[in-house]
Amino acid sequence: QVQLVESGGGLVQPGGSLKLSCTASGFPLLWYIMSWYRQAPGKERELVGSITSNGGSTNYADSVKGRFTISRDNAKNTVYLEMNRLKPEDTAKYYCNAHNNFATYRGQGTQVTVSS
Repeated sequence: QVQLVESGGGLVQPGGSLKLSCTASGFPLLWYIMSWYRQAPGKERELVGSITSNGGSTNYADSVKGRFTISRDNAKNTVYLEMNRLKPEDTAKYYCNAHNNFATYRGQGTQVTVSS
C-alpha cells in the first residue's frame, strides 16, 4: 500500500522546537521531490519548503526561512522538517508531499500548535 505518514506534531510554546517526520511505504522516496505544506483553519494551503530527490537543494517560504530545515534520509525512506523558534502563526496542520513526473502522493498531516 502506497502511503505517506507524518508524525512528530504537538503542542509547543512560542520559541520552542519540533521535528516532524514523514515516512513513505510502498514506494521509494529517492525518486521524488519532497515538500512540506501547511494549512491553518480558514487559510489557504501554504508551501513551507521542498528538497530535491538527492537532498542537494532546498528552498523555503520567506515566512520560515532561517527557522525551518528540511532534510531527508532516503535509506530510511523518510523526510524531516525541523522547526525552530516557533511562532503562534506557525500553528497549522503540516503535510508532506512526494512528487515527480509520474505521480504525486500526500500524507494525512500532523497538527502543530504553538501556544503558551
